[in-house]
Amino acid sequence: MAYNFDQLNDRRNTRSYKWDQGGKLFGEPDILPLWVADMDFLAPPAIQEVLKQRAELGIYGYAIRTDSYLESIVNWFKRRHNWDIETNWITDSPSIVTSLSLAVELFSEPGGQVVIQSPVYYPFYDVIQSNGRVVAKNSLLLQNGRFEMDYEHLESLFKGGAKLLLLCSPHNPGGRVWEREELLKLGELCLQYGVIVVSDEIHCDLTFPGHPHIPFASLSPELADITITCLAATKTFNLPGLHTSFIVTSNTSLKRTIDQRLKTLSLHMAQHFAQDAVEVAYNEGEAWLDEMMVYVKGNLDYTLGFLAEHLPEVKPLYPEGTYLLWMDCRELGMDIKGLKDLMFRQAKVAFSEGSVFGTEGEGWLRINLACPRSIVEQALRQFCDAANSSKRG
Repeated sequence: MAYNFDQLNDRRNTRSYKWDQGGKLFGEPDILPLWVADMDFLAPPAIQEVLKQRAELGIYGYAIRTDSYLESIVNWFKRRHNWDIETNWITDSPSIVTSLSLAVELFSEPGGQVVIQSPVYYPFYDVIQSNGRVVAKNSLLLQNGRFEMDYEHLESLFKGGAKLLLLCSPHNPGGRVWEREELLKLGELCLQYGVIVVSDEIHCDLTFPGHPHIPFASLSPELADITITCLAATKTFNLPGLHTSFIVTSNTSLKRTIDQRLKTLSLHMAQHFAQDAVEVAYNEGEAWLDEMMVYVKGNLDYTLGFLAEHLPEVKPLYPEGTYLLWMDCRELGMDIKGLKDLMFRQAKVAFSEGSVFGTEGEGWLRINLACPRSIVEQALRQFCDAANSSKRG
């Protein structure tokens, strides 16, 4: 490999959201964190270099977006996802969650229902409830060792008046990469009932062989016209601290509404650093991404084998994408408090406790595998040893 993903990078005492909150969040300052979805890998060298060049300017004034920035996005999605985007469909936003919250505010009514497919990324709940809307759960079905959509129940929510759906594609935490037929069936219902789809596709570049990501808006012009796609280079290339993302929609009315609200909140200005990093990531980061996903797949295979041998009561869902693993720990016989105690106090590891993704996640844990293999090995050993000791005790 051209890149060393085994390299240990000490992130403690760097104001790291992931590494510098052990005591505050988990009661253990030396805890091993595999929870929040950022990587412990260095960003691609080209990104590091362009950020150094921007920093060396020494003047950090107001910045503009260039055509080359927008073209890098267009070219990436054509090349990687066979999706034809036009530059005038793109709007920058500080983050995916910002975009989700704006969409809920702008395209649903106060007190109205917004559909999510739970268990799902926990800010989906926050952006609905904080905007004074009601969470309408369309719980995913666990069938054949993977999540599948419950279309019959979904239709009942649409019949009940829900006009906005937050779609997580690929799915976090379950690792599903939705197939064309699944998305088309979903799209038919949304068209039939006049539902706007806000599709969070931040994990779109992080899929395993045989599971290509299909942008929901790419399925047809009709579906594109009801879709707001939320995207970012930050998850792909480990840039979340730059706080940059973009929204894509071909519907001029939806875009005009979003653009106006972003300007009202003065969130429309370009950043000094972010656009350069995104542009070079999409233009020069492809080889790094491909190698990184091979490495993460190796971490996944190691984890599945280790759990099967040392803690077979834990049943992971085999992910088709993302660098996250959703693990069914219900056979350990612990409640939420018990699982937290097992992780934080006994094993001194921090995975994400499943109930934050919805009540369907109780008894589950999510582990972030985007870190050096030695960290994965240590975390699994500590967790399995603690779980087996707890069983014996």
